[in-house]
Amino acid sequence: MKFEKQPMVNWYDIKQLASTAIKAVISGVFGNFADRREMEAALSPGDTFHDFSKNEDLWIDYVSDLGDGFNSTYTVAHLLAQSEVDVNGGKLKRGNILVMGGDAVYPTPEADEYRNRLQGPYNAAFPWINEQAAARLFVLPGNHDWYDGLTNFLKLFCQRRSLGNWLTEQQRSYFAVKLPFDYWLLGIDVQLNADIDLPQISYFRKIAEKEFKPETKIILCTAEPSWVFKSLNKNDKSHSRIQFFIERVLLGKDCDYHNKNKDIHIAAILTGDLHHYSRYEASLYAGLKSQLITAGGGGAFTHPTHLLKKSMAINDKGAQATLQASFPSFGQSKALAWRNLIFPYYSPSMVLFLGFFHLFTTWFLQSGNPGGGTFMELASKLPLQFNQLGEFFMLILKSIRHSPSVVLLNLLLLFGLVLFTDTVTGKGKLNYVAGFVHGVVQLISLYLLIWVFSVINLGGFGMGINRLDQIGLFTIEMGIGGGLVSAFIFGVYLLVSALVLKIHPTEAFSSFRWTGYKNFLRIHLHKDGVSIYPIGIKKVVKNWRDVGSPEEPSFTGDKIEYSLIDGPIKL
Repeated sequence: MKFEKQPMVNWYDIKQLASTAIKAVISGVFGNFADRREMEAALSPGDTFHDFSKNEDLWIDYVSDLGDGFNSTYTVAHLLAQSEVDVNGGKLKRGNILVMGGDAVYPTPEADEYRNRLQGPYNAAFPWINEQAAARLFVLPGNHDWYDGLTNFLKLFCQRRSLGNWLTEQQRSYFAVKLPFDYWLLGIDVQLNADIDLPQISYFRKIAEKEFKPETKIILCTAEPSWVFKSLNKNDKSHSRIQFFIERVLLGKDCDYHNKNKDIHIAAILTGDLHHYSRYEASLYAGLKSQLITAGGGGAFTHPTHLLKKSMAINDKGAQATLQASFPSFGQSKALAWRNLIFPYYSPSMVLFLGFFHLFTTWFLQSGNPGGGTFMELASKLPLQFNQLGEFFMLILKSIRHSPSVVLLNLLLLFGLVLFTDTVTGKGKLNYVAGFVHGVVQLISLYLLIWVFSVINLGGFGMGINRLDQIGLFTIEMGIGGGLVSAFIFGVYLLVSALVLKIHPTEAFSSFRWTGYKNFLRIHLHKDGVSIYPIGIKKVVKNWRDVGSPEEPSFTGDKIEYSLIDGPIKL
């Protein structure tokens, strides 16, 4: 398949930010009015579970949050495609089944994005052979897959198409797979934090009632780590939805099959959405241990782990989940956060946006006349000394009284940064204080920069306020220099948020788009039990070279260095 290699998504690119935000709002507003899951059920009324129970030696691969930059996505895809990986002297075979646990593409699910960021790399990593040789593929949609209402997701993953030598099996955005030794693999679609739809509930209830046995063991896949979200925000409802699904659907609480299913074992819950690896252990149901694993290392930027709680209440009955492992480690995660100090380097468009926003603010400020000259002319007469700050502050007040447009732009900057504040994690609405302080610091820096540039241009260089060379110089000074200062302050805010306030996990780590710390799970079911092997890649390969043809690209590069980052975990 012909495709174009893509860089990591720049989440602070202004055009990208606006486009993604608009689609997120549209999908959030209209998603519940056009729920594709109900249409899926109508178009596939006979869809049932997929049976792999006769395979007495079965391997399953699990990967999530992929389809981003080429180097990270292809590194993971290439390793998944190998016939086996050698971990601690043991040979782990490629999965007979591949599960993609959510967010198969970034930033939005256009056909071109799927082709360039997912289909192209995976087709090149493991080219199609034939149906007999193909591994089976099951895919859950994440929030990014839902931004177009699942239109392209359904075309790619619910019509028996291939992705490389992985062949899709499902007809809906959720699935049930019967595994050997009384295990079941279930994947549920939680559609943009919505309730689980009735057709989906009916689908799983029918399977739970007819197929589950008292000794059944469940590996549940979902698109969000609800236990982590609940620990970060007590008002988050995602974990309640998972509990509802387990108790009311799988265990059959208040249903005729409850007595039969009340002791089934939720052996593991697998998820992504947070782009790191973490594992909690908890006693959820029937007094048995469950593994709660986040493995969102398929290709997207790395999320922090140091914000994770070492223990948390997992349900209303007081059961505790304790953290067993994370990748990156807490120390590595904190070290990465310091990259926000070079935020301007990673986000040049943000530098220009902030710089030209300040430039327009100054332009409107100059149109006001506090008496005796323009703002810059009066500011240039004040020495750059600490004891002049009071007089400079009074000059600002006099000037903005005559410039309602400046007041509006100042408030837009201030309250825009306040609204940007993460009030979900940390101390909730108290975090607005940090956002307000950030906004005030940005405004202070703006006026100090105007003062400095006025003294330099008008006082130091003796330029006239209306001379073209002064206007050109000031445009460069504020457009680039002012933008760099504001972007640096923005980066400091993200750094303080990540390390001190423990908020903005996504905003602080998407800024530098770290490609390292990728991961996936390799699961082995056999007669002696079930083992989960979390495979970690600390650094992705960055020198992939195309040695194929334009129509059938093939890539070679440095050897991928990987290791077992936890376990093996015995279920």
